[in-house]
Amino acid sequence: MSPSTKHTAALLGGVLLAVLTGCGTTAEKANVQAVGSEAAAPPVKPDRLTPPAPPGLPGMPPVLDAKDVYSADRPGMLSPAVKDFPSRVYVPNTNSDTVTVIDPATYKVIKTIKVGRQPQHVVPSWDLKTLWVNNDIGDSLTAIDPATGKTGPTVPVSDPYNLYFTPDGKYAVVMASMDRQLVFRDAHTMKTAKTVPVDCAGVNHADFTTDGRYFIVSCEFSGELLKVDTAKMKVVAQQKLPLEGAMPQDVKLSPDGGTFYIADMIADGIWVLDSKKFTTPKLLRTGKGAHGLYVSRDSKEMYISNRGEGTISVFDFAQRKLAKKWRLPGGGSPDMGGVSADGKVLWLSGRYNAEVYAIDTATGKQLARIPVGSGPHGLAVYPQPGRYSLGHTGVFR
Repeated sequence: MSPSTKHTAALLGGVLLAVLTGCGTTAEKANVQAVGSEAAAPPVKPDRLTPPAPPGLPGMPPVLDAKDVYSADRPGMLSPAVKDFPSRVYVPNTNSDTVTVIDPATYKVIKTIKVGRQPQHVVPSWDLKTLWVNNDIGDSLTAIDPATGKTGPTVPVSDPYNLYFTPDGKYAVVMASMDRQLVFRDAHTMKTAKTVPVDCAGVNHADFTTDGRYFIVSCEFSGELLKVDTAKMKVVAQQKLPLEGAMPQDVKLSPDGGTFYIADMIADGIWVLDSKKFTTPKLLRTGKGAHGLYVSRDSKEMYISNRGEGTISVFDFAQRKLAKKWRLPGGGSPDMGGVSADGKVLWLSGRYNAEVYAIDTATGKQLARIPVGSGPHGLAVYPQPGRYSLGHTGVFR
């Protein structure tokens, strides 16, 4: 990810520094067997017992399938809240201070929306009803109504480089990169609840554990990872990546919840991190400038955008290895994006080429290359399947 004007100033000034208990869920309580007297019915055989759900973040809707955190993201599984929204691709153009709106059915630009300075990402709210444009240098969030495509209020928020939501829907978490803070805000009003200073540079991307009790944050400019206790709103662990100059980007949890994958633009690959132990991760090289991570609708594969070489690597979760690589014809700079609701198209912004790519997920063939504004970045494909959003360009559970 190219440093913004704000980021570059911090780098030149030499500012960079090298620097899990919740109560049981409702489902868990329902599985507790009542203790009976001698006259009670005989116990159920052990092989018929339903294992209790693991303790999770209080108030978080439990995952549908403990073996697959993305089990609510299958094609056609649109929430009632979004089922009538028109399908659109929203592209924030960091250098143009606009959001380009594309009709994915025709691959045509249908609207350009003026927003605040340096919009970085378009983020679906936890309740799926609002899209928030992160105006980083503009120190604000602009609301877009995905039902109508019209803009709503612009809310003052300092340094909103990226935006996430806690799995219980209570808080938005602003990745205030240059402020060196994680700011927990009310998920609806955006009023500050707690500000957490961080001892690293460039807090940027994140993802949550299956139970929602923790999340991992990448620190782009100091090559570090943070582990944050969601309920306590507190950094509980921190580590430096084992590569000089590492530049971690997108973070994504594996379907089985056992592994975090972290893209790294300098390491040219993804770091493989044990989600429970937070030990030193191992590197799997994918391609130059590895940047964005997107899970397929069947949870079998993960698409990795290699921005520095115009390719997309495809990682097989079952095999735990790279299965194939797709190359954009004529090159390009595939960055951030998302998968279509039916899972058939991968949409990615072309960061340095003022364009957007539509890629067939069955063949890797480029379906369209669409001109947009300058510096397109964290585009959102919307609506998508899922019960609620964890933020970024669309991480749904």
